[in-house]
Amino acid sequence: MAFNWEDPRPIPKMTVDNQKCNVPLTCKKCLELCPQAVFALITLKYVKYVETNINEPYAYAVRPMHRDKCTGCMECVNACPRDAITVQFGEGEVK
Repeated sequence: MAFNWEDPRPIPKMTVDNQKCNVPLTCKKCLELCPQAVFALITLKYVKYVETNINEPYAYAVRPMHRDKCTGCMECVNACPRDAITVQFGEGEVK
């Protein structure tokens, strides 16, 4: 499939507010519902030889690692119970 220079699909600006989504493994809705698997879970707290508690605030974070795969379905925005995800295509913003 060739890239169409006349009608390029914009890559959205996506943000996850980690102040609102501070314990992502208790919810995981965006990770499970995104049909394109845009989001990834990263570990922020590492302690050698100690398993990180999934309920510890700020130990994990959700990041939009594959923004170029986003189709704009907004399932992540609609599913987030804490309103932590924003998606912006060009000038408009959906929250």
